[in-house]
Parts: sequence; C-alpha cells; structure tokens
Amino acid sequence: MQASEPLFVLHARPYRESSALVDVFGAFGRVRTVLRAARSRSGSLARPFIPLEAQLSGRGELKNLQKVAALAPPYLLQGQALFSGFYLNELLVRLLPAEDPYPALFELYGLTLAALAQGRPVEPLLRTFEWRLLDLLGYGFSLSLALDGQAIDAQRLYRFIPDQGFEAVDEVRPGCLAGAEILALERGEWDDPTVVRAAKRLMRQALAPHLGSKPLMSRELFAKPSE
Repeated sequence: MQASEPLFVLHARPYRESSALVDVFGAFGRVRTVLRAARSRSGSLARPFIPLEAQLSGRGELKNLQKVAALAPPYLLQGQALFSGFYLNELLVRLLPAEDPYPALFELYGLTLAALAQGRPVEPLLRTFEWRLLDLLGYGFSLSLALDGQAIDAQRLYRFIPDQGFEAVDEVRPGCLAGAEILALERGEWDDPTVVRAAKRLMRQALAPHLGSKPLMSRELFAKPSE
C-alpha cells in the first residue's frame, strides 16, 4: 500500500516515547499502524471522525502510517451521536479481521457518520450498520423465513439462534421476538418504538457470540446520563 488511501482512524493510543498505535479503516479493511512523531501535525489529525488520506507501508502486521492529510472537515458529533460514533469504531476494531477488504462497509461507515453529524435518529442508523456488518462478515440471517423454511408468521413467537436465524416456539422465552416484530423490522418501520426496541434486542443477541465476554466500553457511555 504505497499510494495514499482514504481512511478513518478508529482508535489511537500512545506507543513508546513519541509514537502512537493507530487502528485505521479504509476500503482495504482494518489495519493497525504506527504513527511516528505523534505530536506533529499528522498526530493532531490522527483521531476519529476525520476523513483522511494517508500512506501505509511495511510488510508486517504492523504498518507505518505516513503522510496523513485531511480530505474534508471532521464530522462534528455531539451527545448520543458522539457515543454512537465511538460504538461503531469499537465494533469495527473488535469484529473486523485485520487487512480483509470491505469497500461496501467503508462506504456505509462514512455515510453513517455523515448522517449522525446531521442529527438523524441514532437507533435506525446503528441497527442498519450492525445488520450490514454481520451480513458482510458472513453472519447474516433472514427476516422473512424461519429456519424450517416457512415464512415468518406474524402471530407466532420466535427465538433467535445466532448465525442461523429464527426458530418458532410455542411459549414465551427470554429474548424471544414476536413474528410481527420481525416482519416490521424487515419493512424498516423505524417510526414504531416497539420495532426499535425489538431491533436493539435482536442485534444484541446476534453480536454477542462474536464480541465475547469483554464488555463494549462505548455501551457504558450510553448508560451514563448526559450532562
């Protein structure tokens, strides 16, 4: 990767005396890099939510991040939108395999940041991003068909089996969803608070096996009252 690449910084932390370890995300995927002289102008740009271009060099797993430049002004995220941006970044750092290209996800990430900066409702944006992320990683599932091949029935209850889909059940179980909720999700009925809550519950179940037992730090931000 000798040519400059469009990218975003997902996370950065100090490294040795004057460098930084920087996780970046572009159409090429997620890559961990070292930024030398992190207190320089390049270091001031190497932070989340700024559309950047930079050169990545090196043959090992840890690349060198060089010639960092801004492509556009930063996305100004505040409050819940800011927490949502951190959540997206943490998902990508935790779930994306290193150096696997995801150009469609990179495009969606940029569009999602732009929508958050415009003040659009965060819940539909987050759930859509989670759904697409799972699908691109190979963990997608149907919202119209149950595992037995039958159409989702609005009158029945279903339990979700991670990485597979929905199985009809005859009694209420923890975490189960109504068929009507699943079908409303397929139709994208985000104006209905019940559908929004169901989507959040479903995505929590779908992401849990891949995130493991370590909690997401960004979720704790949502739990804290805004000042």
